[in-house]
Amino acid sequence: MAKKIALGADHAGFEEKEKVKQTLEELGIEYEDMGTMTPESVDYPDYAQKVAESIASGKYEQGLLVCGSGTGMAIAANKVKGVRAAVAWSPEIAALARQHNDANILSLPARFLTDSQSADIVKAFFESEFEGGRHGKRVDKIKGLEDADFK
Repeated sequence: MAKKIALGADHAGFEEKEKVKQTLEELGIEYEDMGTMTPESVDYPDYAQKVAESIASGKYEQGLLVCGSGTGMAIAANKVKGVRAAVAWSPEIAALARQHNDANILSLPARFLTDSQSADIVKAFFESEFEGGRHGKRVDKIKGLEDADFK
C-alpha cells in the first residue's frame, strides 16, 4: 500500500495525530503533516482547508484529519469541491465510508477514541477500496450537488 496522504489536526487532535503517525508508518503510508505542530489553541478550519485543498488539487488522493469531535474538521473540509470527508468512530464506519461513499478524507474524533480504536479505524479506512457500481452512481450525484445553484 504505497501511498502518501495529507495529515492535519487542531489542538484537540494534536496528540492523537502524533500517535496515528505510527499506524500510518506500519501500513507503509507516507504523509505530509500539515499541522498543527503544537497543542496550542488554533482554528480547525485552517488545517482542514490545507488538507482538503491538497486533495482537491490532486497533490494527494486521501487525507486524515483529527479534532476533538471529528465533526468540525469534516464540515470545513467538505466545503472544498471534490472532498468527501467522513467522521468515523468505528472500523466498520470507516470501511463503509470508503466502500460506499468513496470518502477521500477520514476525520477522527480524538476525544472519543482510545489510541487502539484510532489505529483500527485508520487501518480500516486506508485498507478499504471504493466498490463503485450502484455506489458510484450515488457518489456522482454528490459531485453534481457541488455545482448546483440553489436559490
